[in-house]
Amino acid sequence: MQQQVGVSQPQAAPAPELLRAANRILRESLSDNDPRARVNAIEVMVATKYVPLMPKVQRLLNDQFVPVRFLATLAVGDLQYSLAKADVQRLLQDQDKNVQIVAAYAMYKLGHKEYLKVFRDAITSEDQTVRANGALLLGKSGDRSTLTQRSLWWTLQRKDSNDKTRFQAAEALAMLGDEQIYPKLWAMLISAYADDRVMGIRAMGALGTKRAKNAIVTMLDDAVLEVRLAAAEQLGKLGDPLGEKQVREVYTNNLTRGLTGEDLERVRVLTALAIGQIGTEPLKKYLPELLGDASKFVRIAAAKAVLQYAMQG
Repeated sequence: MQQQVGVSQPQAAPAPELLRAANRILRESLSDNDPRARVNAIEVMVATKYVPLMPKVQRLLNDQFVPVRFLATLAVGDLQYSLAKADVQRLLQDQDKNVQIVAAYAMYKLGHKEYLKVFRDAITSEDQTVRANGALLLGKSGDRSTLTQRSLWWTLQRKDSNDKTRFQAAEALAMLGDEQIYPKLWAMLISAYADDRVMGIRAMGALGTKRAKNAIVTMLDDAVLEVRLAAAEQLGKLGDPLGEKQVREVYTNNLTRGLTGEDLERVRVLTALAIGQIGTEPLKKYLPELLGDASKFVRIAAAKAVLQYAMQG
């Protein structure tokens, strides 16, 4: 197995007012009426290992929306927040199967390794969402046993697995360092569909080998802005600031001119995410504007970027 690659890069801690703004945005988002905002805020906390707001996340373990309960439980596991262990144990009997298996994952991450079988068995489910989530959890588990990898390949190759499930299985194999998945990820990078290319880039980032990184570099020249930004983000995640140019061009070349609504929002979210992963001083100046964006989802992505600067500062 090749080692993951990356080069050191300059990092600058954000100003205290930016950290306060990021904290406020996440705090408000965890209480937002829109469950998508709650989900996004939890995802940021997981990605940045931001523990101070975990008491608020713990309360979301009882949220009425399944995706929110799912992500809140995932956060407990990934951040090994043992104070919520009793709540997670109750969720092992949740009415939704997806919540049950992520509760098993959280218990696994809290030291109860016997629960691995619960979410590994989930990838045999006839429910595609359960199957895909089982693959996700296996990828995050770090378990590189032969049984886990065979289970993921079997799920990937099942004719009745839908596109989402197949991608999740492929990404999980990448997360576990299985280099045999590279050809399938490369096929995604040369897809005619931009969304497929973005997913392929993210899976290559999860694989993290030198060959995977080189494949991502080729996507910096993609004709679609969102694809270029996704490539810049993943290169930053691998420790390479090569995509800084693509991010700066969003501003210097006014690449959002003419975009409105969801199209503009999506580009600005991707811009914020790329800035956070690249983390160089020249990009930091764009954070205040993004933190004040009209879109709550852009603000959440910008809050993530601020926390990532703080982690590296």
